[in-house]
Amino acid sequence: MTFDVVIVGGSFAGLSAAMMLARARRSVLVIDSGLPRNRFAAHSHGVLGVDGIAGGDLLRQAKAQLLDYPSVRWASDTATHARATVDGFAVTTAGGETWAARKLLLATGIRDALPDLPGLPERWGHSVLHCPYCHGYEIGGGAIGLLGGHAMSAFMAGLLADWGQVTLFAHGMTLEPDEIATLQRRGVQIETEQVVALDGDAPQLSGARLADGRHIDLRALFVTTRQQMGSPLVEQLGCVLDESPVGVLVRVDAQKQTTVPGVYAAGDATVMGNITLASAEGVRAGVSIHHALVAEDAAPKAA
Repeated sequence: MTFDVVIVGGSFAGLSAAMMLARARRSVLVIDSGLPRNRFAAHSHGVLGVDGIAGGDLLRQAKAQLLDYPSVRWASDTATHARATVDGFAVTTAGGETWAARKLLLATGIRDALPDLPGLPERWGHSVLHCPYCHGYEIGGGAIGLLGGHAMSAFMAGLLADWGQVTLFAHGMTLEPDEIATLQRRGVQIETEQVVALDGDAPQLSGARLADGRHIDLRALFVTTRQQMGSPLVEQLGCVLDESPVGVLVRVDAQKQTTVPGVYAAGDATVMGNITLASAEGVRAGVSIHHALVAEDAAPKAA
């Protein structure tokens, strides 16, 4: 069987795209490994209508609703290889299955490359965070930190001042005079001593330990991670990647099509965002793919 669309990735972008295609009565296969990026966070905030819901619960509800559509199939597997064929694309999984599709949507997300700091990984998503809009309100103010060393660190530190009393740990970076002045106006403290470890009973955080032995009390620490592609399929297919301030992103046009015709991408792999933005991009991709399928179906057939 050849599906109209195979979607690799069953998180917010992939599910949103699949819903649009299912409602257009198109055959869809979703291949998902069950490892969404936000699995480390207990709750998802800032999602209209379901603020504070656990991300896993939201995905389970969405999947159940999607599978009510008879044209949708689900494969709990990991897509390991994809290639173009005469009629579209073939996707092979770790389980040994090969699936054919006219169009391919990569909603494979990204991996967060965490800073190499003792005590950080076990607190990721709990007291070590990346998005103030997702988690900042729940911290409740007080002392918060930002681990520097990133091109966006000075900007982020000033932004975070709306959520608490911020210490920017320069962590080896050099700040320009105008950046220092801006941070001072925002009430941000600047600490030049290197952070060597995080303290407290994980996953909670009591503070940062510095190279000179000092301990700085913190309720939470924000970090800007380096994003990496969540799947090798993007590069296997030859999709062009662009550098961004947080890592590589898949280059797409306004219709969410990559530089490879017939291959679309949506979600965290294409935009720096959150659940809501990933879902919106998935809707855009699903509708665009449907338009492309209709155009193909309506085109004159070769004699």
